[in-house]
Amino acid sequence: MRELLRTNDAVLLSAVGALLDGAGIDHLVLDQNMSILEGSLGVIPRRLLVPDDDLPAARRLLTDAGLAHELRSDG
Repeated sequence: MRELLRTNDAVLLSAVGALLDGAGIDHLVLDQNMSILEGSLGVIPRRLLVPDDDLPAARRLLTDAGLAHELRSDG
């Protein structure tokens, strides 16, 4: 699994999750519970991961959706 993006924006995570679901790309959101525990300070961002083999397709999908600025540069 490789990190596709990191954010505190729950709406963005939901939208990206829907895009990935629509494209048939599995994904996993990490740190969701830790982020809730720390409150709304935004100290612990949530990480969205996709399988290694799907990373190029997922990056293309988000770029096509106008979300390239949200992608991890090291992904």
